Amino acid sequence: MAAASFKYLIFLAFIALIAFGAYALFVFKDTVLSNAVWIVALVVFVWIIYKFDFILQLLDYQRAVIYRFGKVNRVGGPGWAWVWPVIEHYDPVDLRVKTIDVPKQNVVTKDGIEITVDAIVYLKVKKDNQSVVNSVIEVEDYVQASQLFIVSSLRDVIGSVTLSEAISSIDIINAKIKENLLQVSKDWGIAIESIEISDIEIPETILQAMHDEKAAVQQKLARMERALAQKAEIDAVREATSKLDEKALAYYYIKAIENMANSKGSKVFFPSEFTRLAQSFADSTSGASKKSAVPATLAPYKNLLKTYVDSAVKKSGEVKKKKKKK
Repeated sequence: MAAASFKYLIFLAFIALIAFGAYALFVFKDTVLSNAVWIVALVVFVWIIYKFDFILQLLDYQRAVIYRFGKVNRVGGPGWAWVWPVIEHYDPVDLRVKTIDVPKQNVVTKDGIEITVDAIVYLKVKKDNQSVVNSVIEVEDYVQASQLFIVSSLRDVIGSVTLSEAISSIDIINAKIKENLLQVSKDWGIAIESIEISDIEIPETILQAMHDEKAAVQQKLARMERALAQKAEIDAVREATSKLDEKALAYYYIKAIENMANSKGSKVFFPSEFTRLAQSFADSTSGASKKSAVPATLAPYKNLLKTYVDSAVKKSGEVKKKKKKK
């Protein structure tokens, strides 16, 4: 911080003066001896200039707390500042923002899970003279003191919340730690720019359990959606079938039987009602004297069954013709 070039220039000038004095000692011996006191005083003055920083060159972000006989006298800077050798000394102060990387801390949350937390603190000394003085006389090392306080505050704050709250409420935790540090450091002359939790490391087993829980929730939601879709489909079918009469139902039933007959299967089984209907239909077509009465409940199906039988006979005849041609 001293003006080294200026100090060494003065020192070299006095060295040259001493060399000239030594030469003059031999040439003007009597004169030198008569002025020995002044020569000794000059040598002591040169030594003091070399030994002590009496001229401080302070940059715009630098200040110097200057003490006289151990008591704060003034704040020097920015620019040039004079310090009286022997009776005054100083402590330099840097006003730039300091970045404190808090070592990783193992912290146990409220629900008993141990996590690793990494935090960064940004702080600086205020520019007013009283804050500059307080930063060196109220606390021995405000950087180290802030770092140690952050470590203890992290344990207290995160220890009072659960793991999910710690992950989702990092901004709230940062603000709370900053507030705690501001209360402690209000007489230190520093300003807390920001406190940031940069990383939270969760144990692998806990992380896997959280992923499994999330997957289970997603599967549950998917099953609920599928169930709702099936319910909607069933409701739609129920609403549609509620408007069908007996003839329409019989038509769809026989249509389904016809599709089955066209498949690879060779046998078709009819319900007992259709067996009775077919018997009565056969009796009516054979011209039997005593016709079987068709039950009233099967009357709507008679025409449909007749149509189906005619179609089957027609197809059978076509098949026989094809075989004869071959």
